[in-house]
Amino acid sequence: MSAPASGDRSAEFTAFRQRMNERILSQDNQVVRRFFALDTQTYKPGALAGKTKELLGLVASMVLRCDDCISYHVAQCKDAGVNRDEFFEAFSVALVVGGSIVIPHLRRAVDFLDQLEGGAGAPSASAHPHA
Repeated sequence: MSAPASGDRSAEFTAFRQRMNERILSQDNQVVRRFFALDTQTYKPGALAGKTKELLGLVASMVLRCDDCISYHVAQCKDAGVNRDEFFEAFSVALVVGGSIVIPHLRRAVDFLDQLEGGAGAPSASAHPHA
């Protein structure tokens, strides 16, 4: 596997996340492993569709202002079939709930979405822990 091209934020994010998740999960720590498993289970379809859960994760991440989580959920939403209008409705909810302090994170979320739509690879859904 070659290193991502410099400036390809989506590829760099995916590679770093995957590498660090593997590193973290290689430790013999049941609390960490169980938390990662709980995170994975939470986003599986149930009474709410997976797409809906990813949108909820995206809004929560924006309100909490976690750029890694926002990038992850933007990619997962894209993979789940969220269209641009749906993204912007979710962004609107995040702005109303979180206020103007969310605007810088909105900018980065839209930039990341633009990169994904430009053909950059999305983070894999194989191991869900979003941050």
